[in-house]
Amino acid sequence: MKPSRLAWLLALPAAFAAPAPLAAGSVPVRARNGMVVSQNAIASQVGTEILMMGGNAVDAAVATAFALAVVHPAAGNIGGGGFLLVRPAQGKAAVYDFREMAPKAASPTMFLVDGKYSEARHHDSHVSVGIPGTVAGLQAAWADYGRLPWKTLLQPAISLAREGFMVSDGLARSLREVLPQMKRYPASVAQFSRLGAPYEMGDLLQQPDLAKTLERIAEKLSRGFYEGETAELIVKEMKANGGLITLEDLRRYSIFRRPPLRGSYRGYEVLAPPPPSSGGIGLLQCLNVLEDYDVPGFGFGSAAYVHHVSEALRRAFADRARYAGDPEANEIPVARLVSKEYAAQLRRTIHADKASVSSPVSFEWPAEGTQTTHLSVVDFDRSAVSLTYTLEDSYGSKIVVPGAGFLLNNEMGDFNAGPGLTDASGLIGTPPNLAGPGRRMLSNMTPTIVSRDGRPYLVAGSPGGRTIPSTVLQLVLNVVDFGMNAQEAVDAPRFNHQWLPDEIGYERFGFSRDTLDALVARGHKVSEISGQGAAEVIRLMPKDDLMEGGSDRRAPDGAAVGR
Repeated sequence: MKPSRLAWLLALPAAFAAPAPLAAGSVPVRARNGMVVSQNAIASQVGTEILMMGGNAVDAAVATAFALAVVHPAAGNIGGGGFLLVRPAQGKAAVYDFREMAPKAASPTMFLVDGKYSEARHHDSHVSVGIPGTVAGLQAAWADYGRLPWKTLLQPAISLAREGFMVSDGLARSLREVLPQMKRYPASVAQFSRLGAPYEMGDLLQQPDLAKTLERIAEKLSRGFYEGETAELIVKEMKANGGLITLEDLRRYSIFRRPPLRGSYRGYEVLAPPPPSSGGIGLLQCLNVLEDYDVPGFGFGSAAYVHHVSEALRRAFADRARYAGDPEANEIPVARLVSKEYAAQLRRTIHADKASVSSPVSFEWPAEGTQTTHLSVVDFDRSAVSLTYTLEDSYGSKIVVPGAGFLLNNEMGDFNAGPGLTDASGLIGTPPNLAGPGRRMLSNMTPTIVSRDGRPYLVAGSPGGRTIPSTVLQLVLNVVDFGMNAQEAVDAPRFNHQWLPDEIGYERFGFSRDTLDALVARGHKVSEISGQGAAEVIRLMPKDDLMEGGSDRRAPDGAAVGR
C-alpha cells in the first residue's frame, strides 16, 4: 500500500462510521470498479485500496480480514475461524472451511462438572477455546486465487497495529463494556485499556505484540502462526490455565475446500456454505419452502409474512438439531434437506392461520391440509467473495495470548452442551454436534452469493449466532421479493425463530401492534429484541454496470467503500 494512502487511513477521524458515507434515508453507496463492505470503515478502505492496486476480490477479502483483526477486535480475528465463499468470474465457486477444531483431548462430556452441565466451562474458560483456523483459511484462499504478494496484503494490518489508529466512539463504548470481563486476564487488560482505564474516543490504540505476530505471519505464512513463537505462546497460555490445545493440535490443523451448496429461488441461483455450517442448509430449505407462497402478496412486515417465514425457520432449526454436525463424523442427508421435494413435504405441515408447536422431544410436524463479523467484496471483473468469521462471543474468550497480542475464541461453546441435554430453553444435546477429538463444531455462519443470468447479483452475510440464517434469508427476500436496494434490505426490520425457545424475536419498533396481535392470535409467542445481526451487502445492477453497497447501521463503524 502506498505510504500516502496508509497515512490517510491512520488519520481517519474517530467519528467515521456507517452514517458518514451514506446519504439520508436508505440510499446505498454506489461504485463501478470494486467495492468492499465490512463492519469497520478503515478495514473497508484497506480492502478497496487493495482492489485499486490490482488485487482481486480474494486479495481484498484477505487484507480486509487481517485489518479487521486489528481495528474490530470484538469479532475480527486471527484467533478464530469461519467460512469464505468465492465465486470467481472464471472457474468454479468454492467454500473455504476454516472452522475451528476441537483439540485431541476433547470429549462429549467435557462441559460437565460432577455430572452437571457447566455453562462457564462451556463458554467462559480456556477449555472453551478451539484450534483457530483463520490464518490457514485466508492463506489457502490466497494461494488458490490471489494476485498480489502475501506480504502486501498483511502490511496494512501490521501498520495499523504498530502505528495505531484512532478509537471511534463505537469501539470506545464496546471496550468500556467488555473491560470488566477481561480483568481476570492481565494481557487482555494491558492490550485494551490505558493502564486499566477505558480508552476514550479519539485515543490512539497501538498493539505492538499483535504487530509482531502479524509480521511472523507475513514472513512465514501460516507456519508463522501454527508453529514457532506464536504457537509456543498459545500453548504456554493453555498449559498455565487448564486449556487443552497442544503444539501437536496446532500443527495438525487443516482447512477444507468444499463445493458450495447450490439452490434456486424464483430463477436465481443461491450459493451457500455446506456443513459444518448449518446456515447454508437452513437458508436453502427456507427458500424452497417459501418459493410456492406469494411472499410479495403477503406484504412486507405483515402477520402472514412473519408467520410463514417463522414456520419455515422453525422446521429448518429442528432439522439442524436432528441432523447437522461435522460432516467428517456424521452422515448428514444434505441432498434431501435442500431438495424441493422435501420442502413440499414441510409446506404441507404449515397451517396458514395457526402456529406449530416446537418440542424438545420431537422432530415430527403433524400435517395439516397442506459477535461474528462479515465482509462482502466484488472486484472489477465481478468476482465475488462472501466471508464470515468469528471469535464466537464478542471478544471471544476475552483472553489475549500474552506476548502475541490477539484474542482467542470460545468456539467450543458451539458444540452441544452434553448428551441428552436438549430442553425448551434452547439448550441442545443431540448427538451429531457433540464434542470429540478433531471435530468441527456446528456453525450458523451463512456467507451467501446469489446470481442471475450467470453473474453475481447479491453478496450477503451477517453475524448474530443462531439468528444468522434468519437475517440472511430476510436479506434475500427483501431484494428478490420486495425489490429493495442494498441499503433498504439491510435497514429493514428483522425477526427470528430458531425452533427452541419457541418464540418469535422481533426488533424494537420493527412491527406494528396490529401485526404482533395477529401473530399472537395465530398461537405465536413474541418477544422484543434490541437488534439482530450486522449485515454487509453488495447488490449488482447489470443494466447500469454498477454495484451498490449496504452497511448495517445497527452496529457502529461499518461502511461500504467503493471506487
